[in-house]
Amino acid sequence: MRKDSERLQDMREAIDLIERYAVRGKQVFDEDELIQIWIVHYLQIIGEAARSMSEDFINLHPDVPWIDIADFRNVLVHEYWKIEPQIVWSIVQQELPDLKGKVEQILQSLPEDS
Repeated sequence: MRKDSERLQDMREAIDLIERYAVRGKQVFDEDELIQIWIVHYLQIIGEAARSMSEDFINLHPDVPWIDIADFRNVLVHEYWKIEPQIVWSIVQQELPDLKGKVEQILQSLPEDS
C-alpha cells in the first residue's frame, strides 16, 4: 500500500504534467483533443490519489478539498459523457494553482522519511 506522502507526490507530478500543456493556452486546449485527453487523464490521477488518502491525513489537512477532488474524478471516470472541456479548463485555470500550492506546502512540512 502506498503512503499518503507518495500519493501527494503523485498529485504534484500530475499537476506539473497538466501545466506542461495548459501553459499553451485555452485556444490550443480547445483545438487539440490529445491535450484535452492528457489533462483529463492527469486530473483522474489527482482525484484517485486524493480519494485514496488515509482518513487521518485528510483530517490533518482540512484546507484541501479532498472530497471535491475525488468526486470530480468519479465524474471523469464514471460519467465521462458529462465532461465539458470548458469545465475542465476552468478547473485547470482556477482550482489547480491553489491545489498545487497546498500540495507543495504539505510536502514541505512532511518529515523526510514519510
